[in-house]
Amino acid sequence: MPMQAWFRDAKLGIFVHWGVYAVDGVPESWSFYTGQVPHEQYMRQLDGFTAARYDPRAWADLFVRAGARYAVLTARHHDGVALWDTAHGELDVVRRTPAGRDLIAGYADALRERGLRVGLYYSHSDWNHPDYATVRHPEPDEEPPNPYAHARPGTEDPAAWARYLAYRDGQVGELVDRFRPDLLWFDGEWERTEEQWGLDALAARILAGNPETVLNARMLSHGDYATPEQGVPLRAPEGPWELCLTVNDSWGFQHHDHRHKSVRQLVRYFTETIGAGGNLLLDVGPREDGTIPAEQAERLEGLGAWIARHADAVYGTAAGLPPGHHYGPSTLSADRRTLYLVCFDVPRETVSVRGLRNRVRRVTVLGTGAELDHRVTGGLHDVPGVTWLDAPAPEDVDEYATVLAVELDGELDLYRGTGRT
Repeated sequence: MPMQAWFRDAKLGIFVHWGVYAVDGVPESWSFYTGQVPHEQYMRQLDGFTAARYDPRAWADLFVRAGARYAVLTARHHDGVALWDTAHGELDVVRRTPAGRDLIAGYADALRERGLRVGLYYSHSDWNHPDYATVRHPEPDEEPPNPYAHARPGTEDPAAWARYLAYRDGQVGELVDRFRPDLLWFDGEWERTEEQWGLDALAARILAGNPETVLNARMLSHGDYATPEQGVPLRAPEGPWELCLTVNDSWGFQHHDHRHKSVRQLVRYFTETIGAGGNLLLDVGPREDGTIPAEQAERLEGLGAWIARHADAVYGTAAGLPPGHHYGPSTLSADRRTLYLVCFDVPRETVSVRGLRNRVRRVTVLGTGAELDHRVTGGLHDVPGVTWLDAPAPEDVDEYATVLAVELDGELDLYRGTGRT
């Protein structure tokens, strides 16, 4: 299936890591896997997970104000605790926590009510399932193997592994049939090969339920888009892609983590990502009661306010100029006739664009409409001169990033040569 158009144009999604790990504020699943906390202590968090103030409509409203077009919720992380009433296994928040109810249906309904696409995260791995650590990756990356993830050499049990795959496939089938997600965000794929995971059959099951489901790259050869984490790639992946990034340093809620990125930093991450043709999947970690910390909500609101002022440079655009043409990211309108130049610092005197063959019809400051003068200097034969745009007045400079709309006399035409030799 071709990539869904909605994903390419979404630009911003919200990642939500919510699970029992929010009770003690420990790293999700990893804290018992690595021995940071004893397994028994980690699992005692089931008794404190209440979802007492969970309001999925409030989440959806916040995501809309942030400028997001989709969200992805951790339906089941590596710890195996499902956020819905699953018929496959008994480790879910309905049976085992004070929350006592399905937490996904309301989320999916609330997002759709606000016109947002529904994404669900699901880990192939389950470090709590008795049948999971019964085979090994042919080329394990740690020796001795972690007992939560891999069988010891000589103890492999193919029958147990088949039971595990039936369990995983059953849970994924429930998510597809019950909630009809627009996107499934898989994880944990590194622990087995594609053949061991049985991804051909799993992909067929998903797409039979909904042929338009978008799958991330952690479905390996069945993935639709790449998923770099925590840093804008210096060279954009081929095809569609998405940067997943935390607002602070943690995926789930952690009491001690106050290292929240500023709105200005988030605007920079966002514009650098969409300027290179990707989406930003920005992560928040709700508390165990379902409330999103105020520091994180404020940053989503701040990013959303900037997006609202500069929507023309965000939605309906494609990747902008390659590096070297403008000192900052840029995007390009769908008709390829308007360049949107992002300026992080206050422009002084002029802003330059190099290698532009087009004649510039008009330059305005996005958000204020102020018109700027422009001129070209230099150039020789096939090598175009430098296009200079006058700097905007102080009152037209945005607090976080100023965007200049450069209207061209035709579709973007760039010179990429080495000059006269």
